[in-house]
Amino acid sequence: MRLLIVEDEKELADGLALLFERSGYTVNICYDGLSGLDEILSGVYDLVILDIMLPGKDGISVLKTARGQGCKTQVIMLTAKSETMDKVQGLDCGADDYLTKPFDAAELLARVRARIRGGDYSESEELSFGDISLSRARQEMSCRDRKVKLGHKEYELMEYLLVNGGHILTKDMLISRVWDPEEEPEYNHLEVYISFLRKKLRFIKAKVSIVTTKNVGYSLEEPPR
Repeated sequence: MRLLIVEDEKELADGLALLFERSGYTVNICYDGLSGLDEILSGVYDLVILDIMLPGKDGISVLKTARGQGCKTQVIMLTAKSETMDKVQGLDCGADDYLTKPFDAAELLARVRARIRGGDYSESEELSFGDISLSRARQEMSCRDRKVKLGHKEYELMEYLLVNGGHILTKDMLISRVWDPEEEPEYNHLEVYISFLRKKLRFIKAKVSIVTTKNVGYSLEEPPR
């Protein structure tokens, strides 16, 4: 997942970038509103963390312009201001969420995960890749006429793998997406759930499989033709 941080406080921006990179995200930073707007309009980011008080062009103006040009990227706004009207203005201009400085890093991570989760999957009740389908409402995976229910974490993992089908997701990315920081999961926990999913793919006789890339992560792949 690609994140953009638009924040003029260099120490804060660099600290946030390190925080997200350790959680498996790819991060870029802009320290002013004008360069931030250019990056937002590129459309390559899954989520933007946008400060209101920026040199060159303030965050509200950046967001107004981006939304006016059809940008639908998820945006979490940051500001040192705490007045209700500042929050209302940001949300009215198209922000998806809002945090007031100072904030807790764990809360920001949780909000980013929640926004990306909602943003990626909100358009369709059923997702598909290759010969399998995944029902969001029933948390059920199917292949032709065979179906199997998934546990909560199994579903979260399969949903993420499926939406990114054909692309390798690192172990840190998968853990960050599915487990809360307080749970302190280890890589072997992830491997256990990957094993569960592989068994269920075999049960429904799917041709799609979860492929391991050694020392990197996992990807959902179709068989070669």
